[in-house]
Amino acid sequence: MSKKNSIKNKKKKIETIEDKWKYEIADQLGLLDKVEEFGWGGLTAKETGRIGGLITVRKKKLKNQMSEETSNEEEIQG
Repeated sequence: MSKKNSIKNKKKKIETIEDKWKYEIADQLGLLDKVEEFGWGGLTAKETGRIGGLITVRKKKLKNQMSEETSNEEEIQG
């Protein structure tokens, strides 16, 4: 299969919040140009690990915020 056909037949992926964060973090770390030129595979293991670690931090923060909001709602209703 030629490259042209493989791109044509790719299914559209629904963008998740993690995908959005990945691009934001790459931009903050100054890696977005490298990603756009070489793709995600063009990054080093250290660079991708850094991005993954920062995504994990954001997920934990989001989870904690959601837990706090749930606790606050239960106190108000209680």
